[in-house]
Amino acid sequence: MVEKRIITGLVLGASLLLTNFGAEISRPALAQTATVAVDNRLRLGTAVMCEKLENFKPLNVSAVFSVQTGSVMCFTSFDQVPEQTSIFHNWIRHDKLIFRKKLVLKTPSWSSVSSIQLREADKGAWRVEVRDMDGSLLRVLRFSITD
Repeated sequence: MVEKRIITGLVLGASLLLTNFGAEISRPALAQTATVAVDNRLRLGTAVMCEKLENFKPLNVSAVFSVQTGSVMCFTSFDQVPEQTSIFHNWIRHDKLIFRKKLVLKTPSWSSVSSIQLREADKGAWRVEVRDMDGSLLRVLRFSITD
């Protein structure tokens, strides 16, 4: 009886393994076995605006920056990058595209950063749109530049 269970378990395990590699199983009992879908999409984890990076970690994360800071950075970190691809950081002020930075992402996970140097004329409301290669919006980061 124990041997029969072990053999049945081995056959079932081998059948499930073959199913994951695309082999067809014609046994009715195995046809009802659930399969797990693999998510192969680009997955954005962290997206923040910050003053600077230290050891590739964002520091002084905020939504309001003084023009005296000198620069502002957009930091994005992707938990899953299924294949090498590119993204865009679109820097927009008052609904006008000011700067577009193309950034390359590599597998299996990747972080990227873009920045702007601040001038007195840059005061006001801003946003950075993070978009994939197809132009799909992944995240919007809103921030302001003040005195």
